[in-house]
Amino acid sequence: MEHYIILARSVTYAQRMQKSLSRAGIRCQIFRPPRDLTDLGCAYAVRVAVSVLPEVLTALHRDGLNPVQIFLYQQGQYQEVEA
Repeated sequence: MEHYIILARSVTYAQRMQKSLSRAGIRCQIFRPPRDLTDLGCAYAVRVAVSVLPEVLTALHRDGLNPVQIFLYQQGQYQEVEA
């Protein structure tokens, strides 16, 4: 299943992202990202559907939340994408 993961610098920041997306009507899930995607020990990620990325970025920027990195999960691999 394809999806995007948006890296956050902490669990608190990921929770803020989740609240922002929830207010915008976007479903998401917080989880710990794979270790090979980040060197930040306390990083968390928010998973969203591929079809909603433009709305996700709009909602996050509106609320002043900036992702550390964004990755597309496709065919068992992660590929970094530009925000």
